[in-house]
Amino acid sequence: MSCTGNTDRRRFLKTLGGIIIGGSVLPAAGKLGFLHTNVNAMSTLSPTNYEPLYLKLHKNGALKARADVLWDMMRSCSLCPRECEKNRIRGQRGDCNANSDLEISSFAPHFGEERELVGRNGSGTVFFTNCALHCVFCINYDVSQMGQGRRRSINDLSNMMLTLQRMGCHNINMVSPTHYAPHILKALDIAAGKGLRLPLVYNTFGWEKLEILQLLDGVVDIYLADFKYDDPQAADKYSPGAVTYPEITKKALIEMNRQVGVPEVETGKGLIKKGLMIRHLIMPNNVAKSDLVMQWIAQNLPKDTYINVMSQYTPVFKANQYPEINRRITQREYNEVVLAASRAGLTNTRLQGG
Repeated sequence: MSCTGNTDRRRFLKTLGGIIIGGSVLPAAGKLGFLHTNVNAMSTLSPTNYEPLYLKLHKNGALKARADVLWDMMRSCSLCPRECEKNRIRGQRGDCNANSDLEISSFAPHFGEERELVGRNGSGTVFFTNCALHCVFCINYDVSQMGQGRRRSINDLSNMMLTLQRMGCHNINMVSPTHYAPHILKALDIAAGKGLRLPLVYNTFGWEKLEILQLLDGVVDIYLADFKYDDPQAADKYSPGAVTYPEITKKALIEMNRQVGVPEVETGKGLIKKGLMIRHLIMPNNVAKSDLVMQWIAQNLPKDTYINVMSQYTPVFKANQYPEINRRITQREYNEVVLAASRAGLTNTRLQGG
């Protein structure tokens, strides 16, 4: 899960009273309320000239074949860099705390993401339960690490995608997708056969294996990826066991850029249909080495790479056990990262807060 400290997202999840599956309204996990929404009365998304990448793979059968390859990897799970080798097919839970059962916290149009994804009708987000990164400061810890969610089928997931399209969302946004990549591709194949035509957003913590990304080549339209740390010791401390985070994430970002390139904003609508979008969350005392993050991006990716520099770090979950990150960032810390991005020559930096 993207632990970006996005308080708008957390507020959104807290107030969401239910989730919609295939036109029926069901209570969300741990919730008593409902979303009283008539899905059938909602407008259909207006036609677009953009054809999602996955349609070609769906039509030639490659999408289903890749889903089967990913599914088989759960027998000795190696979907994420932890490579725990648990047999998730037989019910063992991996280091991500997931087995082969699909668990989803909620889904709905979301208006707290980047404006180029939100547009007028929202980003069609699906919040998956569990996560492999284990950030001690995760704003969504109840979902990512405490397992808030409900078991759903792959058909349920495909129906969610189609429902979000009927609701007018501009994209299908898979939040914390890594451990459920097999399920996503299977559901996507089903949904594509039933008329899904929205761009697919892979909303990831960035710590992705190259061989998995290569199986996603031609599937994902938009990579929305965190670049959390450029310091292995900090990664190991604040995302326990993720000492390889900087090394693996840098390779992953290069591969993502190779696949989808720098995003272009759709004329007249301000929406992104394809491309790599990077998020970086500024942390107190520069523990994440934000200046090095900016330098690396400038030296290894196009200067106009989309970067969202985020200032909304909030010391929640286990952050109080780490005095150096148990506070909000200061204006000075924010300004230093903005200056670092400018000095690096980055030309497409979005700034939140400060």
